[in-house]
Amino acid sequence: MKADPSSMSRRRFIGQSACSGLGLTGLLSTLGTLRLFNATLSAQGVPPEDDSKILICLFLFGGNDSNNTLVPRDLPSYTAYQNDRGILALGRDSLLPIANPGGDGREFGLHPAMAPLLPVYNAGDMAILCNVGTLVAPITKAEYLSGGAAIPPHLFSHNDQQVQWQTSVPDSPKKVGWGGRIADLLQGLNAGSDISMNVSIAGSNFFQVGDQVLQYHVTPQGSIGLNGTTWNWSPWQEMFPQNTQMLNRSYGHVFEQEYANIMKRGISNDALLKTQIAANPLPTGVGTFPNSQNSQGQLNRVASQLRMILRMIHARQGLKMKRQIFFAALGGFDTHDAQLDDHAALLLELSTAIADFHAHTVQLGIAEKVTLFTASDFNRTYNSNGKGSDHAWGGHHLIVGGAVNGGRLYGEMPILQIQGPDDTGTRGSWIPKVSTDEMSATLARWFGVSEGDLPLVLPNIGRFSRTDLGFMQL
Repeated sequence: MKADPSSMSRRRFIGQSACSGLGLTGLLSTLGTLRLFNATLSAQGVPPEDDSKILICLFLFGGNDSNNTLVPRDLPSYTAYQNDRGILALGRDSLLPIANPGGDGREFGLHPAMAPLLPVYNAGDMAILCNVGTLVAPITKAEYLSGGAAIPPHLFSHNDQQVQWQTSVPDSPKKVGWGGRIADLLQGLNAGSDISMNVSIAGSNFFQVGDQVLQYHVTPQGSIGLNGTTWNWSPWQEMFPQNTQMLNRSYGHVFEQEYANIMKRGISNDALLKTQIAANPLPTGVGTFPNSQNSQGQLNRVASQLRMILRMIHARQGLKMKRQIFFAALGGFDTHDAQLDDHAALLLELSTAIADFHAHTVQLGIAEKVTLFTASDFNRTYNSNGKGSDHAWGGHHLIVGGAVNGGRLYGEMPILQIQGPDDTGTRGSWIPKVSTDEMSATLARWFGVSEGDLPLVLPNIGRFSRTDLGFMQL
């Protein structure tokens, strides 16, 4: 059940009542009064209002085949799909029908392996953004064929398209991500926290690179410490006092000093994170990911990452974090061969993990604070190369969370026709109708970035007409 946007907490009611009718001259004194209100309410056992928000990028490395993620079901469209996809076509009866209020009359279904996500979509907590991709600026097929408009450099290259998805700037030698820019802008909301706003469970990435904020890397099992240390690293100090002396001394060489700073920060963050996660265990039954386990009870790759994210979200107050940005990933989507079997296995792993994760956020009462979205290098060609498909362009992506205006498709589904009006050539590579910048802007605004600050996060957003695609409750 989505929260009523008109509902008002006791704390917010007091705050708005106190501020109503005030001019600028009374505002500062009123803010001081509100702090007293908050202190009084806390003393009375009323917890501070939790205005935290968590954004999770789940990157599908290799280029997800969106054409079999979301498939046309109405008979004329499906017949054309079956003819063009050939060996890659899914059976019509196997597709999972989804509603699409306000659509163009075509009917669509999800891949059968995505059955775990169907209830999430039907409950309105999942949306699908159609035909989104990297763009320099809006472009038509005529402009693409004539070369009359700029296109992303190295358009069908894995590495280059991953970078543009994650940075939104296709041609800059400085690889700062839009998640990193958000953290630079909003890091003050995590005042007092020693843990970075940007935490990766999947290694280094460009999405979380900031000018000021650094990525903090953890594993699905937890933070990374030094061998032979404990949470407070005291044995390391006691056994090797010279190590502590080396870290605490001042160095004249900038690289030596920075190395010492990184070591101290890493040891401190490891101790802090382990302590707070231990002090804030997940409630019984939460974090089990029951549908994402194998016969030995082991979690799949995505679920193990999302479980660590869930643990860090649950410990957010102890970590003094009101904003958290996470990066998780699943590889294997470069399906040039054996695509039907490989893609089905990947989508099942993805779907069970996301569905379990979302269910746990509902159990914790934080679903409206958590938004997960998928991203990928690009889509894949509509026709087959024999056993798989090749690199293409615009594709479809999932947005999941309690604050999502879900249960429908957003963007604009392309005309699924080889050599049709949305195809770049002869393989079925769809020209995006929605830019990654517009998708990112919608997510950034929900996360707390103001309209005026969007160009700081997404330098090219001014080339596009929309900063709100409507799939989030802002």
